[in-house]
Amino acid sequence: MRLPVFPAPINHVLRANSWALARLSSYAGRVARIENPPFSHMMTVMANGELADAAPDATPSVTVRLTPGLVLRLLARDATAWNDIKVEGDADFAATIHYVTHNIRWDIEEDLSKLVGDIAAHRLVETGRKLDRWGRQGADNLARSFAEYWTEEQPLIAGHAEIAQFSREVDALRDDVARLEKRIEQLDSPSAKP
Repeated sequence: MRLPVFPAPINHVLRANSWALARLSSYAGRVARIENPPFSHMMTVMANGELADAAPDATPSVTVRLTPGLVLRLLARDATAWNDIKVEGDADFAATIHYVTHNIRWDIEEDLSKLVGDIAAHRLVETGRKLDRWGRQGADNLARSFAEYWTEEQPLIAGHAEIAQFSREVDALRDDVARLEKRIEQLDSPSAKP
């Protein structure tokens, strides 16, 4: 099943980032396949750096495999999610795709201003930024509260002090076992017998 992604919105953002078009144009004619089961989509890089739907029988130069969970992590701006993306094929082309997707910026305020005017667009974007910060702060506070509850109130997670104490006790036990083994070896040795 083809992904519900069309080149037009991607090309709109690419045109606003001319550096991205310049980077991609050097890979004109190459095909990238994006897989996120059960969906997949193939796009061809055009001479100007924009993207177009690839022919169904095209051979991809690079295949990027995602999972729905990984997509959610990427949307949540989890920086470690980029390391879990599976990529096969042309390493240079894949590196360029990664660089462009990681660094491209959509000037949403500019696009909104064409629909609702400059002032309304600015206010909408600022409100969106405030909501985003509020949501992140709320999620961070909730995570901290759960962590504190699970370490202090209902010890489900060990705190730093408990882990350090456990490590010290394990080290002491290891040393005691080593001394006991030495002692047993000395008692079993022929020179120790009467």
